[in-house]
Amino acid sequence: MKRLSWLFPVLLAALIAACSESKPQTRAVYMLLDTSGTYTKQMDKAQKIVKFLLGNLSSGDSLALARIDSASFSEKDIIAKVTFDLRPTKANAEKRAFLDAVDQFAKKVKGSSYTDITGGMLQAIEYLNETGAGTKYILIFSDLKEEIKKGHIRDFPITFGGVKVVALNVTKLSSDNVDPREYMKRLDAWSKRVEEGNGSWRVINDLDRMGSLLD
Repeated sequence: MKRLSWLFPVLLAALIAACSESKPQTRAVYMLLDTSGTYTKQMDKAQKIVKFLLGNLSSGDSLALARIDSASFSEKDIIAKVTFDLRPTKANAEKRAFLDAVDQFAKKVKGSSYTDITGGMLQAIEYLNETGAGTKYILIFSDLKEEIKKGHIRDFPITFGGVKVVALNVTKLSSDNVDPREYMKRLDAWSKRVEEGNGSWRVINDLDRMGSLLD
Protein backbone atom coordinates (compact mmCIF):
# COMPACT_ATOMS: atom_id res chain seq x y z
CA MET A 1 0.00 0.00 0.00
CA LYS A 2 2.85 2.37 0.85
CA ARG A 3 4.34 1.79 -2.56
CA LEU A 4 1.16 3.23 -4.12
CA SER A 5 0.97 6.27 -1.83
CA TRP A 6 2.62 8.44 -4.49
CA LEU A 7 -0.07 7.56 -7.01
CA PHE A 8 -2.97 9.44 -5.40
CA PRO A 9 -1.57 13.00 -5.76
CA VAL A 10 -0.55 12.25 -9.35
CA LEU A 11 -4.05 11.03 -10.24
CA LEU A 12 -5.61 13.99 -8.43
CA ALA A 13 -3.47 16.46 -10.38
CA ALA A 14 -4.36 14.74 -13.66
CA LEU A 15 -8.08 14.84 -12.78
CA ILE A 16 -7.93 18.56 -11.98
CA ALA A 17 -6.09 19.27 -15.24
CA ALA A 18 -8.64 17.30 -17.22
CA CYS A 19 -11.58 19.07 -15.62
CA SER A 20 -10.21 22.57 -16.01
CA GLU A 21 -11.10 24.41 -19.20
CA SER A 22 -8.16 24.98 -21.49
CA LYS A 23 -7.60 28.54 -22.66
CA PRO A 24 -8.53 29.08 -26.33
CA GLN A 25 -5.51 29.52 -28.58
CA THR A 26 -7.15 32.17 -30.77
CA ARG A 27 -6.28 35.87 -30.70
CA ALA A 28 -8.48 38.93 -31.16
CA VAL A 29 -7.23 42.43 -32.01
CA TYR A 30 -9.22 45.67 -31.95
CA MET A 31 -7.37 48.67 -33.37
CA LEU A 32 -8.54 52.18 -32.49
CA LEU A 33 -7.62 54.84 -35.02
CA ASP A 34 -7.41 58.51 -34.04
CA THR A 35 -8.65 60.69 -36.92
CA SER A 36 -8.35 64.07 -35.21
CA GLY A 37 -5.85 66.79 -36.12
CA THR A 38 -2.78 65.67 -38.05
CA TYR A 39 -3.61 61.97 -37.65
CA THR A 40 -5.69 62.10 -40.85
CA LYS A 41 -2.36 62.61 -42.63
CA GLN A 42 -0.80 59.54 -41.03
CA MET A 43 -3.07 56.92 -42.52
CA ASP A 44 -0.12 55.36 -44.32
CA LYS A 45 1.32 54.40 -40.93
CA ALA A 46 -2.00 52.96 -39.81
CA GLN A 47 -2.20 50.93 -43.02
CA LYS A 48 1.30 49.61 -42.35
CA ILE A 49 0.13 48.32 -38.95
CA VAL A 50 -2.96 46.71 -40.50
CA LYS A 51 -0.81 44.92 -43.08
CA PHE A 52 1.42 43.61 -40.28
CA LEU A 53 -1.62 42.30 -38.41
CA LEU A 54 -3.07 40.62 -41.50
CA GLY A 55 0.27 38.94 -42.09
CA ASN A 56 0.51 37.61 -38.53
CA LEU A 57 -3.04 36.65 -37.60
CA SER A 58 -4.23 33.15 -38.43
CA SER A 59 -7.42 31.26 -39.18
CA GLY A 60 -9.79 31.53 -36.21
CA ASP A 61 -8.29 34.85 -35.07
CA SER A 62 -10.36 38.06 -35.10
CA LEU A 63 -9.53 41.60 -36.19
CA ALA A 64 -11.45 44.88 -36.08
CA LEU A 65 -10.51 48.45 -36.97
CA ALA A 66 -12.50 51.41 -35.67
CA ARG A 67 -12.11 55.18 -35.72
CA ILE A 68 -12.08 57.29 -32.57
CA ASP A 69 -14.88 59.77 -33.09
CA SER A 70 -16.94 62.27 -31.10
CA ALA A 71 -18.86 59.44 -29.42
CA SER A 72 -17.02 56.18 -29.98
CA PHE A 73 -19.04 53.76 -27.85
CA SER A 74 -20.84 52.66 -30.99
CA GLU A 75 -20.51 50.03 -33.70
CA LYS A 76 -21.01 52.74 -36.34
CA ASP A 77 -17.35 53.67 -35.96
CA ILE A 78 -16.14 50.16 -36.86
CA ILE A 79 -14.51 50.37 -40.30
CA ALA A 80 -13.99 46.63 -40.77
CA LYS A 81 -14.20 43.47 -38.65
CA VAL A 82 -13.71 39.77 -39.30
CA THR A 83 -13.06 36.41 -37.70
CA PHE A 84 -10.88 34.56 -40.17
CA ASP A 85 -12.28 31.35 -41.60
CA LEU A 86 -10.61 28.05 -40.69
CA ARG A 87 -10.12 27.36 -44.40
CA PRO A 88 -6.85 29.07 -45.46
CA THR A 89 -8.08 30.06 -48.93
CA LYS A 90 -11.21 31.64 -47.46
CA ALA A 91 -9.16 33.38 -44.74
CA ASN A 92 -6.83 34.86 -47.36
CA ALA A 93 -9.79 36.25 -49.27
CA GLU A 94 -11.13 37.79 -46.05
CA LYS A 95 -7.77 39.43 -45.42
CA ARG A 96 -7.77 40.98 -48.89
CA ALA A 97 -11.30 42.27 -48.35
CA PHE A 98 -10.33 43.73 -44.96
CA LEU A 99 -7.34 45.54 -46.44
CA ASP A 100 -9.47 46.88 -49.28
CA ALA A 101 -11.99 48.29 -46.77
CA VAL A 102 -9.17 50.03 -44.91
CA ASP A 103 -7.73 51.45 -48.14
CA GLN A 104 -11.14 52.81 -49.14
CA PHE A 105 -11.56 54.44 -45.73
CA ALA A 106 -8.09 56.03 -45.97
CA LYS A 107 -9.03 57.72 -49.26
CA LYS A 108 -12.01 59.56 -47.79
CA VAL A 109 -11.17 59.91 -44.08
CA LYS A 110 -12.30 63.14 -42.45
CA GLY A 111 -11.07 64.57 -39.17
CA SER A 112 -13.22 64.37 -36.05
CA SER A 113 -13.84 67.32 -33.74
CA TYR A 114 -13.56 65.25 -30.57
CA THR A 115 -11.61 62.18 -29.47
CA ASP A 116 -13.66 59.84 -27.30
CA ILE A 117 -10.88 57.41 -26.41
CA THR A 118 -12.76 56.00 -23.42
CA GLY A 119 -15.83 55.21 -25.51
CA GLY A 120 -13.63 53.52 -28.09
CA MET A 121 -11.98 51.41 -25.38
CA LEU A 122 -15.36 50.29 -24.05
CA GLN A 123 -16.54 49.31 -27.53
CA ALA A 124 -13.27 47.44 -28.08
CA ILE A 125 -13.61 45.45 -24.85
CA GLU A 126 -17.19 44.51 -25.72
CA TYR A 127 -16.12 43.26 -29.17
CA LEU A 128 -13.10 41.36 -27.83
CA ASN A 129 -15.12 39.59 -25.13
CA GLU A 130 -17.70 38.50 -27.70
CA THR A 131 -15.02 36.79 -29.80
CA GLY A 132 -14.19 34.38 -26.97
CA ALA A 133 -10.50 34.58 -27.95
CA GLY A 134 -7.84 33.39 -25.54
CA THR A 135 -5.65 36.45 -25.99
CA LYS A 136 -7.09 39.92 -26.56
CA TYR A 137 -5.42 43.14 -27.71
CA ILE A 138 -6.43 46.77 -28.04
CA LEU A 139 -4.09 48.77 -30.27
CA ILE A 140 -4.53 52.52 -30.06
CA PHE A 141 -3.07 54.76 -32.77
CA SER A 142 -3.36 58.17 -31.09
CA ASP A 143 -1.65 61.02 -29.24
CA LEU A 144 -3.79 59.92 -26.25
CA LYS A 145 -5.26 63.36 -25.69
CA GLU A 146 -8.95 62.82 -25.01
CA GLU A 147 -11.39 65.59 -25.88
CA ILE A 148 -14.96 64.80 -24.86
CA LYS A 149 -18.12 66.33 -26.24
CA LYS A 150 -20.03 68.35 -23.66
CA GLY A 151 -22.50 66.23 -21.71
CA HIS A 152 -20.72 62.92 -22.29
CA ILE A 153 -19.51 61.17 -19.13
CA ARG A 154 -16.23 59.28 -19.38
CA ASP A 155 -14.55 59.80 -16.00
CA PHE A 156 -14.98 56.31 -14.54
CA PRO A 157 -12.92 53.11 -14.18
CA ILE A 158 -12.73 50.64 -17.07
CA THR A 159 -12.52 46.87 -16.55
CA PHE A 160 -10.05 45.48 -19.09
CA GLY A 161 -10.05 41.91 -17.76
CA GLY A 162 -6.62 40.86 -19.00
CA VAL A 163 -6.71 42.73 -22.32
CA LYS A 164 -3.29 43.76 -23.60
CA VAL A 165 -3.31 47.45 -24.56
CA VAL A 166 -0.59 48.78 -26.87
CA ALA A 167 -0.29 52.49 -27.69
CA LEU A 168 1.21 53.06 -31.15
CA ASN A 169 2.77 56.14 -32.73
CA VAL A 170 1.96 58.42 -29.77
CA THR A 171 2.71 61.72 -31.47
CA LYS A 172 3.92 64.64 -29.41
CA LEU A 173 1.73 67.75 -29.60
CA SER A 174 3.10 71.25 -30.10
CA SER A 175 2.23 72.00 -26.47
CA ASP A 176 4.40 69.05 -25.41
CA ASN A 177 7.44 70.86 -26.81
CA VAL A 178 6.70 73.71 -24.41
CA ASP A 179 6.20 71.39 -21.44
CA PRO A 180 7.30 67.75 -22.03
CA ARG A 181 5.64 66.79 -18.75
CA GLU A 182 2.28 66.99 -20.52
CA TYR A 183 3.29 64.16 -22.84
CA MET A 184 4.50 61.98 -19.97
CA LYS A 185 1.38 62.82 -17.97
CA ARG A 186 -0.88 61.45 -20.74
CA LEU A 187 1.13 58.24 -20.98
CA ASP A 188 1.17 57.76 -17.21
CA ALA A 189 -2.57 58.46 -16.87
CA TRP A 190 -3.55 55.86 -19.46
CA SER A 191 -1.03 53.34 -18.14
CA LYS A 192 -2.51 53.69 -14.66
CA ARG A 193 -6.08 53.46 -15.92
CA VAL A 194 -5.41 50.30 -17.91
CA GLU A 195 -3.42 48.53 -15.20
CA GLU A 196 -5.92 49.42 -12.48
CA GLY A 197 -8.57 47.81 -14.69
CA ASN A 198 -6.58 44.54 -14.82
CA GLY A 199 -5.07 45.16 -18.26
CA SER A 200 -1.47 45.41 -19.41
CA TRP A 201 0.09 48.48 -21.06
CA ARG A 202 2.90 49.02 -23.58
CA VAL A 203 3.98 51.81 -25.90
CA ILE A 204 5.55 51.23 -29.33
CA ASN A 205 6.47 54.45 -31.13
CA ASP A 206 8.98 53.00 -33.60
CA LEU A 207 6.80 51.21 -36.14
CA ASP A 208 9.88 49.47 -37.52
CA ARG A 209 9.91 47.48 -34.26
CA MET A 210 6.50 45.86 -34.53
CA GLY A 211 7.87 42.34 -34.30
CA SER A 212 6.83 42.09 -30.64
CA LEU A 213 3.41 43.69 -31.18
CA LEU A 214 1.43 40.49 -30.61
CA ASP A 215 3.61 39.08 -27.82
